[in-house]
Amino acid sequence: MAAPAGKASLPWNRPVTDRRPAFPAAPAVDPRWIGVLALVVLLAAGLARGIYTVGPESVGVIQRFGRFVGTVGPGLRFKLPFGIDTVTIVPVKRQLKMEFGFGTPQATDRHQPAADPERESDMVTGDLNAAHVEWVVQYEISDPEAYLFQMRDPADTLRDLAESVMREVVGDRTVDEVLTVGRQGIETDAIAGLTALVTDLKMGLRVQQVQLKSVQPPAAVQASFDEVNRAQQEREQMINQANGEYNKVVPRASGEAQRLLSDAEGYAIRRVNEAEGDAARFQAQLGQYEQAPAVTRRRLYLETMGELLPKLGGTIVIDEEARQFLPLMNIPAAARRPVE
Repeated sequence: MAAPAGKASLPWNRPVTDRRPAFPAAPAVDPRWIGVLALVVLLAAGLARGIYTVGPESVGVIQRFGRFVGTVGPGLRFKLPFGIDTVTIVPVKRQLKMEFGFGTPQATDRHQPAADPERESDMVTGDLNAAHVEWVVQYEISDPEAYLFQMRDPADTLRDLAESVMREVVGDRTVDEVLTVGRQGIETDAIAGLTALVTDLKMGLRVQQVQLKSVQPPAAVQASFDEVNRAQQEREQMINQANGEYNKVVPRASGEAQRLLSDAEGYAIRRVNEAEGDAARFQAQLGQYEQAPAVTRRRLYLETMGELLPKLGGTIVIDEEARQFLPLMNIPAAARRPVE
């Protein structure tokens, strides 16, 4: 059909019977190749998901269709894909920790911080007093199979057991023992009781340490406990001072008494020896007197006078009835004294 007169022949007015495609048609694809390609992609994805790594402080626990088949050590490992094998990484060489009564901020282990600090830390002692106890339990996984399959949640079970054991141990002691001298005994009894329970339940855990962090009276009675502690310290101070005075005075008195006893014993021995000597000398003189009485009497008289006269000094014997005065005699002044 011809274009109307007076009008230009525009492109959209031309007939379309002779149009050709701008690009060549795509060749036909065989559907079998599409299936092969999808299978290859699926296998590659499965193989990639089957590769995993076990850390140096862990082991991998393998389950095949849910059944335990074994463990693998650290390194690059492969498992059967598509849910056939499942691997659970268990840190068997890491020291794990649980905190009771407090919690460390930003802890990586969700079982580490206390779930309810106030409930866990408030306890009743054996003498029906209250105590605020904070402690730590350190443990490790010793048997991965028992840890995963013996109990549903072994970590929560361990927390409940640790709290129960600690309450029992604290309940067997007085508040003074808990707050002062009984800390080491509490730790020892707690680790022994908790280890026995974990072993009996076959939890696959090994308790390494139970450590008390803070043992205090409740905040409501803290001031009263401080007053009691101060009174006890003052009492101990006064007792120590009294013991010091006792240790200073009593040994001195004991030494003085011992010295007096020694002096008395020495004096008694000396007096006895002197008496025995005098008796022996008298017995000897008596024997001589019996043999020659006159001679012995004279000898004793002369010996006695020989001992006494030198002690008298110069002596002048005059007649008491004499009336003459002898001024020219050189009489010493000492000799003028009358003889008593």
